[in-house]
Amino acid sequence: MSKQIWNRKDLIDIESIAPEELETLFAQAETFKASFGSRKKFDTLKNHTVGTFFFEPSTRTRSAFETAARNLGADILTLNEATSSRTKGETLRDTAMNIRAMGIDMVIMRHSAAGAASYLAKVLDVPVINAGDGAHAHPTQALLDAFTLREHFGRDLHGKKVTILGDILFSRVARSNIQCLTKLGAEVTLAGPVTLVPQEFANYAGVRVAHSLKDALAEADAVMLLRIQHERQTTTHFPSLGEYTALFGINEERLAWMKPDAIIMHPGPINRGVELESEIADGPRSVILKQVTNGVAVRMAGLHLCTLFHESRL
Repeated sequence: MSKQIWNRKDLIDIESIAPEELETLFAQAETFKASFGSRKKFDTLKNHTVGTFFFEPSTRTRSAFETAARNLGADILTLNEATSSRTKGETLRDTAMNIRAMGIDMVIMRHSAAGAASYLAKVLDVPVINAGDGAHAHPTQALLDAFTLREHFGRDLHGKKVTILGDILFSRVARSNIQCLTKLGAEVTLAGPVTLVPQEFANYAGVRVAHSLKDALAEADAVMLLRIQHERQTTTHFPSLGEYTALFGINEERLAWMKPDAIIMHPGPINRGVELESEIADGPRSVILKQVTNGVAVRMAGLHLCTLFHESRL
């Protein structure tokens, strides 16, 4: 394998990551995933304490990060909004600096404010990993999605067609996936209610906006479904969930519009019966649980690479 390239202590977004760094991360994730059957532990983070700062609800992402950190030998310090001093008015910076003073070696943070992880990376001298910031970015979700596609279709995604269907406007997953997939040569189609699919995305190279669901599904090699981000919406963008399902939900009839070998993806949590029928979510075309497994391997790779880079600079 060619020399690995990774030039960052922080993993904040996809936009700043070079294609060569993506290849390094995917190669490292493959190595880690190959060890899963043996339950082998690694020692990159041995004698390190990783702080997980989750100021928005999370199950899969938090669990995957904590599993990844433990697989690398770390101790975990958990902080959430309900139990932090931020409820008393403490600033994010003061929270982080106080925790850092206790000897924390890495911060994994989810926050409702776009740019929060980037800000924290500037004030802390340890690696900061973005587990999602507002509607801005969710880099590790995009990386695990791309890893899953490469695993299924082969490492070269040039020319592969991925349709992202649902709430694009408020989705950090969509934004990060658009950046990641187009860097890897895939073609991205965005579809959903007109009010939730910003037309300006069609100006991105490798991206198109489809106004016909049948058209959006017919050419796709993979369809990535997104839930409606109610928590980020301040106004109503479609009449009701029932009407969203009637127009855009994937059922058996619409599954038949897709290529026979096209796969179904979802970052979770799934609103069963809304964007996706349960039979399809659990069916043979779904790679949703593979995404969950791959999320651990990819996050291990991110924590590992950021730690090695940071410690090489000390």
